[in-house]
Amino acid sequence: MTQRPVGNKKPIAVSCLIITLGVGWLLTSQSIMPGVDWVWVLGLGVAGVLVLAMGGIDKVTVVVGPFLIIATFLSILRQTDRLSVETEVPILVITVGVLTLVSTFLPLRGARWLNASEEDSS
Repeated sequence: MTQRPVGNKKPIAVSCLIITLGVGWLLTSQSIMPGVDWVWVLGLGVAGVLVLAMGGIDKVTVVVGPFLIIATFLSILRQTDRLSVETEVPILVITVGVLTLVSTFLPLRGARWLNASEEDSS
């Protein structure tokens, strides 16, 4: 029996995304909440969760992960005519600003992939 390398999380992320897209497709084809593109909504939400789960908590993931999750809920509200795009987009811009501000003040490490590129160029 071969063991999967401990640090290799890509197969898990790909599997989660494929399952999510399948569930979204099924919900759309079964007309669960008609008018909601579940493939998009669930893909967006799972991407946000995976950013946090796979990348850990750092100055980048604390912005990107919650942003995608909030965008998921706003997308559902827009697609069900509870929110206009004229309201959704400014809320998303404000959200990015608030999350960026939060990441600036929290004592979080920088993103590993950003630090690695700085070390390579030195």
